[in-house]
Amino acid sequence: MRLEPVQNPSLARKVLPPAIALAFTVLIASLLAMIAGANPFSVLGLIIKGAFGSKFAMLETLNRATPLIFTGLAVAVAFRARFWNIGAEAQLYAGALMTVLLGTGFLPWPSLALLPAIAFISILAGAALLLIPALLKTRFGVDEVVTTLLFNFIFLLFISMLLEGPLKDPMSMGWPKSARLLPEARLPRIVEGLRLHWGFALAILSALCIWIIQTRSTLGYEMRAVGLNKEAAAFAGIPVNLVLIKTALLSGGLAALAGFSEVAGLKGSLTLDLSPGFGYTGIIVAMLALLNPLGVVLAALFVAGIFVGADSMSRAADVPTYLADIMLATALLLMVLAIMLTRFRVVRD
Repeated sequence: MRLEPVQNPSLARKVLPPAIALAFTVLIASLLAMIAGANPFSVLGLIIKGAFGSKFAMLETLNRATPLIFTGLAVAVAFRARFWNIGAEAQLYAGALMTVLLGTGFLPWPSLALLPAIAFISILAGAALLLIPALLKTRFGVDEVVTTLLFNFIFLLFISMLLEGPLKDPMSMGWPKSARLLPEARLPRIVEGLRLHWGFALAILSALCIWIIQTRSTLGYEMRAVGLNKEAAAFAGIPVNLVLIKTALLSGGLAALAGFSEVAGLKGSLTLDLSPGFGYTGIIVAMLALLNPLGVVLAALFVAGIFVGADSMSRAADVPTYLADIMLATALLLMVLAIMLTRFRVVRD
């Protein structure tokens, strides 16, 4: 048995394996629900109802999807050029840190000027953080998987030090958190009285911009060429190292916007538990979307729906919320297999 590349795969070959992967994910989740002693149809129904069954549930799902769109885009952009950015979590916190530093009184500006300035500087912070692994890779050949992954732990410990020291709010009753943002530094709500904020609209706009860059720009062409074959791209005159650095800057900036939107749109301050793993979940989102920027939006809604629906399902059916984690892990593994089957066929010698 061997794998043989498929030249010009048909539409059915591109669509069918991912669809089967999602169907098997639902099947496995149903079996696990039965093992837990619950009706699988009831569990799946409760997940869907908890995520999309009411106006509040739907808006909460959109709210949860916002940072996942940003981190999913960050991963999709990097992976497209075969720059393996596993450090979106650190870049998220870099954006959050800049949001707190600038939004608690450092820049006494009105909202129309303050919010764009904070967002822009947050992007620069995330881009600068990922620039270090990019330079280590292009100049010294250091594996970016290792460096970006380690930066997650390094930067989170750095945030912890700041929250226990210079950034600690004296009014927090000893809890390690920063001071709250000024009202001018907060993203307004899309729906008054609910938590959905304009960070979601920014995430959708970012997905459209990345899609345009990847499909309509020279940089997008260069990123795809480098991702397909670095040697061939270099032979064609494409500056491979420069493209990787540009890719890293774009990817890090997108991940930082997740931190900006979470602090300015939801939390209002910086804490160590700001992200429950949005940077890592972004890898799942990007893979489910097959690295397509517009697909990232749908994949983020799917993942967010599972998380929000699982919380509701757990209370109603007395099934552990870990079922959602198993579903996402299974979906990722099966989707990786599905991607392989879209590009290769199994041939018996």
